[in-house]
Amino acid sequence: MSQDRWDPEMRAFTAMMEERGRAFPPVVLGMPMDAARVSNDGPGLTLAAGGPMMAESTTRWLPIRGRRLACRVHRPATDRPLPVVVYIHGGGWVWGSIDTHDHIMRAYAAAAGCAVVGPDYALSPEAVFPQALEECAAVVRWVAGHGAEWGLDPARIVVGGDSAGGNLAMATALLLRETDPSLALRGLLLNYGVFDSRTDTPSYLDFATGHTLTREKMEFYWRLYAPREADRLHPLAAPLRADLAGLPPCLLHVAELDVLSGENHAMAARLRAAGVDVEATTFPGVLHGFLRSIGHVKAADRAVAEAAAWLARRLA
Repeated sequence: MSQDRWDPEMRAFTAMMEERGRAFPPVVLGMPMDAARVSNDGPGLTLAAGGPMMAESTTRWLPIRGRRLACRVHRPATDRPLPVVVYIHGGGWVWGSIDTHDHIMRAYAAAAGCAVVGPDYALSPEAVFPQALEECAAVVRWVAGHGAEWGLDPARIVVGGDSAGGNLAMATALLLRETDPSLALRGLLLNYGVFDSRTDTPSYLDFATGHTLTREKMEFYWRLYAPREADRLHPLAAPLRADLAGLPPCLLHVAELDVLSGENHAMAARLRAAGVDVEATTFPGVLHGFLRSIGHVKAADRAVAEAAAWLARRLA
């Protein structure tokens, strides 16, 4: 694995996570998904501790699409109704949870002075497209209609996410644009999102192996999330193929050494061409998922600070 272009802190963090991963059985094809998730998510759960403490950190439950869906809610100290980020965790639609991303959500809440609500949407392959999307959209609708019950300001909502969560955040905005045109989001916070089902872009060729997220893994995630090939072309599954006009302002954070970097740059260009206000930052020398390294890699801390400043403007 060539690491000539790697941020030195990213290299050290990756080595630390590889060492922590040795405490878990390797993920192998055909093993039960519950066991695979323990092995895949286990090292990341060690990062959930630490970071800012909230006045309230709790799990609340919503009746969404016939099931009780858990939402992690973080609130800084205030008596006022708080603007809110509905933050959708990543993990290839297959891994991850509100626990693996708890630290990231608290970091945003503390830095931006807002509430963060994280939906624990249904994972693939047990749930396939569009179930996770419909659940995330339902959570945003609930916050817009009933958020005051949780001390939230339903008029000030940003939707965000990372990786597959960035895909679901963008798709949620596209879906709500059609189904709930009166629900005006303040913005979209998109961290190294999955925006297309193609796996043959230049960044897929440049970083196909040796950079944590591989082309083989992305092809695996797409097969589980959208087992019907036709669905992988649907604009709500691959939003780079969508009409992007009328979306709220977007902040894109791109990892340089990432198979998805090409489609993130393409998304920024497509949004601008559609008349959407876009700010985009590429973080040199870091890998896909670098926000997991808050407190270890300065680039991740800079990304949180930049997002917090953007959120403060959008949620003012």
